[in-house]
Amino acid sequence: MPDSLSPLFPALTPNRHGMLAVDDIHTIYWEECGNPDGIPVLFLHGGPGAGLSPQHRRFFDPQRYRVILFDQRGAGKSTPLGEWRNNTTQLLIDDIEVLRAQFGIDQWLVFGGSWGSTLALAYGQAHPAACLGFVLRGIFLCTQAEIDWFIEGVRWFYPELYAEFAAPIPPEERGDLLAAYVQRILSSDPAVYWPAARAWSRFEGRRVYLMPQPEDAPNDALDLGVGRLESHYMANLGFFEEDQLIRNMGRIAHLPAVIVQGRYDAICPPLSAYRLQQAWPGAQLEMIPDAGHGALEHGIASALVRATERFVPGRGFA
Repeated sequence: MPDSLSPLFPALTPNRHGMLAVDDIHTIYWEECGNPDGIPVLFLHGGPGAGLSPQHRRFFDPQRYRVILFDQRGAGKSTPLGEWRNNTTQLLIDDIEVLRAQFGIDQWLVFGGSWGSTLALAYGQAHPAACLGFVLRGIFLCTQAEIDWFIEGVRWFYPELYAEFAAPIPPEERGDLLAAYVQRILSSDPAVYWPAARAWSRFEGRRVYLMPQPEDAPNDALDLGVGRLESHYMANLGFFEEDQLIRNMGRIAHLPAVIVQGRYDAICPPLSAYRLQQAWPGAQLEMIPDAGHGALEHGIASALVRATERFVPGRGFA
């Protein structure tokens, strides 16, 4: 069970891990944790490009779950880091199916937060028969309105962060900050792409939590993965048609789901979670009143653990 100081289960190490070449460019890192005979669950990290953390293993009872986690193309321990070529939502979905076959899994629970919720929905809509259900957090539907909010709308709450983000861009380019950053972040010149990637990562990272957190140590892997891949995916509308994930909800509406959303999420505002639940009447939306975007904020982490417990046989959904 979770310990007294944290809603999460105790730390655990992978039973096995490895690297899998998925094409001529990309090799992805994967790991398997928990009970090999337990309920299969797929963990999808955010970003795109944010990669895994050891904390991500702790949302699941290791006695009851077989947890499969992987770093998506260009993220974390996958190589090459920050690579945007051959990197689309459709290719990530293909990678998930390769992993499912590798592990011999017929169906699994799909767990994802932020961009991970986007990928979870896209994967489920492409392969509904492979899914037992969903646990989703900080919903991002990858619509133009949400991307506009991420770049421009947030200035209403974090004007100082927006000013810092816009400052390195010449005034004549500030009418389209996304395009200006993509041009720099995807440059081949380290003197150009490193400052842009770090600025992008700071712009997002400093508004993850409701309450201010101590500054993290510099993390080049996170900055490059998040900066390059988030800007790449946003510039391409996530490789979706506009509002595709809502329009295709009929493909998975029969499956159970829990949606966990921070009320004061300044990265993925609650409207998207509300829209998703309205399109998915069987899904249960839990709005956390004292949380922002962070999966490890106490209220959100507690709700996510409760959600995974509900999929254990005899408890709620299962």
